[in-house]
Amino acid sequence: MKTLKRLSVGLLVLVVVLAAVLVLNMVRQGSRQVAVQPLPRLAVDEASVAARLSAAVRHATVSMDGQPMATADAIEALQVQLREDYPKLHAALKLERFGASLLYTWPGSDSKAEPILLMAHQDVVPIAPGTEKDWTEPPFSGAIKDGFVWGRGSWDDKGNLISQMEAIEMLVASGYRPRRTVYLAYGADEEAGGTGAMAIAKALKERGVQLEFVLDEGLLITDGLVPGLKSPAALIGVAEKGYLSLRLSVSTAPGHSSMPPAKGQSAISLLAGAVRRVDEQQMPGGLRGVAGDLFATLAPEMSGGAHLALTNLWLFGPLLERQLEAGASTNAMLRTTTAPTIFNAGNKENVLPGRAEATINFRLLPGDSVAAVVAHVKEVVADERIEVTVLPGAQEASPVSPQEVLGYRVIERTVREVFPGTLVAPGLMIGAADARHYVGVSERIYRFSPVLAKPEDLPRFHGTNERLSTANLADMVRFYHRLVSEAAAH
Repeated sequence: MKTLKRLSVGLLVLVVVLAAVLVLNMVRQGSRQVAVQPLPRLAVDEASVAARLSAAVRHATVSMDGQPMATADAIEALQVQLREDYPKLHAALKLERFGASLLYTWPGSDSKAEPILLMAHQDVVPIAPGTEKDWTEPPFSGAIKDGFVWGRGSWDDKGNLISQMEAIEMLVASGYRPRRTVYLAYGADEEAGGTGAMAIAKALKERGVQLEFVLDEGLLITDGLVPGLKSPAALIGVAEKGYLSLRLSVSTAPGHSSMPPAKGQSAISLLAGAVRRVDEQQMPGGLRGVAGDLFATLAPEMSGGAHLALTNLWLFGPLLERQLEAGASTNAMLRTTTAPTIFNAGNKENVLPGRAEATINFRLLPGDSVAAVVAHVKEVVADERIEVTVLPGAQEASPVSPQEVLGYRVIERTVREVFPGTLVAPGLMIGAADARHYVGVSERIYRFSPVLAKPEDLPRFHGTNERLSTANLADMVRFYHRLVSEAAAH
């Protein structure tokens, strides 16, 4: 009886100590948010800016894979509009053309200060065939209705294009002179590979330009997307995942389906088994790297169990990782993803094909390389009959841009000043943007769009009923106005 009592007391002490450690860890990890005072709201003519974005949307600057650039007539019409809408910008900044892509230069007063570069793109993705009737407003109408500008490109990425030019027009009109040179780079084929961005980046590199920082489209101000977080959170993309497609292929003797080979030995069976093994045994992931920084930054701002768990990953880490891996978007932050996308084999129902091919697409986590993924796939396939080929277009994950530098800090402060109450944290861009082409001219590349998005907004991105609120558009102008005036003055 005494032994049982001592055991119970011991267990109680352990529970109390454990609880104390958990709470102490939670309390010790204080807020990482920069304390700033919200800015007085800059006067922006919301209706006029919305009208200019509406006009830009009406130019159907569609581009897609297989096309060298967006529709030439639409791009030219858009650029005519920009010249007419922003005369002061065009008078003060030098314009260079790289095909249909544009590079503006606003010379700074200090030639020794490294320049900054803001990016956007002029082209848009096409409308999915047959979905035109599903739009509330016609996709290239640019309709202004219910407080939104509707249409393809309003969000991606003409909202950034127009708000940047609007901000620079206002700064030029006010007599502002930047200390640092400011570049504006606007590609015409971001949605089709970004050859325009490549050309601009190459030209800057050949001129010996090294940029203080680059800001391109990317992650958003999320509202209601992070469990346990009541405040909106601006996620600043500090890295971009890499891209790799592998073709798995196998050749066997063709034959008649009435006399199949031994079980599992046909071309289709061999390849299907290999694809399944690769899909089931994916690259390891976890709450580390950029994902670790993201949750460490947001953890002190969370409430309840989420706060407790994220500040005690030594205990709750495995459980949290399993929960995050269950969601497509959160799993993509934790690992190099594996996605079988194409399977080709056979052309007649009673003939055994002699060859089968499959394509598997990987989005590489920073820290994983193309070579490492290929080695992993070959090890998992474990069958010399399966040939593994790297397809064209492979690209390593980007370097992770630092946070304790001017670029990140001025973006962080500007978000906090222009969008009061918004939290800021580093994030990982799981898609691709033109920014990846500028790695050779800057070590500090950030991917962020000051667009406020709720869960119901996400399907609109590259989807049906794309739109941008006019209030958000005005705040985007305020964001870029403050960002440039601050960053270019340092």
